[in-house]
Amino acid sequence: MSSSDESDVQEEGQETQNVEVEDEGPTTFKELGVIPLLCEACDQLKWKTPTAIQKQAIPLALQGKDVIGLAETGSGKTCAFALPILQELLKNPQRLFALILTPTRELAAQIGEQFKALGNSMKVECALIVGGMDMVTQAITLAKKPHVIIATPGRLVDHLENTKGFNLRNLKFLVMDEADRILNMDFEPEVEKIIKNIPRDRRTLLFSATMTKKVEKLQKANLCNPVLVQASHKYKTVDNLMQYYLFIPAKFKDCYLVSVLNELVGNSVMVFCSTCQGALRLVLMLRVLGLKGVPLHGQMSQNKRFGALNKFKSKTSQILVSTDVASRGLDIPHVDVVINYDIPTHSKDYIHRVGRTARAGRSGKAITFVTQYDVELYQRIEHLIGKKLPLFPTEEQEVMILNERVGEARRQALKEQKEIEDKKGGRKRKHAIDDADDTEEALGVKKQLGKKGFKGGKKRRH
Repeated sequence: MSSSDESDVQEEGQETQNVEVEDEGPTTFKELGVIPLLCEACDQLKWKTPTAIQKQAIPLALQGKDVIGLAETGSGKTCAFALPILQELLKNPQRLFALILTPTRELAAQIGEQFKALGNSMKVECALIVGGMDMVTQAITLAKKPHVIIATPGRLVDHLENTKGFNLRNLKFLVMDEADRILNMDFEPEVEKIIKNIPRDRRTLLFSATMTKKVEKLQKANLCNPVLVQASHKYKTVDNLMQYYLFIPAKFKDCYLVSVLNELVGNSVMVFCSTCQGALRLVLMLRVLGLKGVPLHGQMSQNKRFGALNKFKSKTSQILVSTDVASRGLDIPHVDVVINYDIPTHSKDYIHRVGRTARAGRSGKAITFVTQYDVELYQRIEHLIGKKLPLFPTEEQEVMILNERVGEARRQALKEQKEIEDKKGGRKRKHAIDDADDTEEALGVKKQLGKKGFKGGKKRRH
């Protein structure tokens, strides 16, 4: 979007009202103006009390206002736009009523699930339009004209340009969830095309964890006198999140990871890595040691990504090793601990990563590994969140006892990773990673797990 966006809007006389969110006021969804049918749906989902962002955004949206909602991750932004849309849909039933844009396929799938759950008694029809899935099947779904479309920008543009008979000329609601990330992922051209293909006379809701200059420029999306709702004045993490750092030599990161995971056995843990290859390597290494985990990264096929998420959500596997593809928006209720194995390059990504735990009032724990090469990045994180983090307690001697066994497992993992890539070769390399992500038999790991378990000769149950 051009640098003149804001001045263009100002010339049109648009003003943004600013509303500060106080965690007081209405204590039920009914008091916010939500109809009994949807209040009952919230109750069934065990959403008893509105969050701070919901208390402010829902009444404004029900009044017909455009809203820009800023709140930390895990604060219930999805509900803040889903309820007003469904309530308006009940008043004025119409096909192709609302479009929700999201940056990732996983977040789109999650939003779709929440819409279906909230609108179950209304028989709301939703369509998930994301990459990595068959376009013909999606075109058939769009031809049935669902009430709500949840889409990633790129795939939606594909359908607008190539699917005969599909258009959004009568759309009533546009929602951009995680708006800052949509714009930071080079989706700006797609967003421009989508906006040109929907009516100017519509309602627009933008929700994000952080406010950036690009989000400010989104007033070009023809928001009509939007109200800016802020649930926090600065970048922050939730109060019930216990945060720690662990200063360690880079060459012993794997030892410390295994040691911490052993301490946290029985908890659901998300481990964040910086690369797809790194995530796969860690999963292979952990499996050799009897710690069963699943990977989640951008080189996996869509079905594999959904499969990994479902295994983690169902607690079939209690360790999810992921890149930042899972750092935003995903609501996995039982995440107890987040481990930053690789420190995030961008400080704001720290907030989104640790926001996978301590969600919706629950407590959680986050541990960030800091090596001798990460000190400056870590200091930026502390500056951003405005606090000094305590050291996570560990016994160095106990950790070093694991060094030989972990080193052996690392070598085995690297060997298996190379075999997978060599077997597939060349252009099939991406599919090799896909095939490897969950299949223990394909990796030869099952044989390893049949040997002595990691600790005390017993396999760990996860």
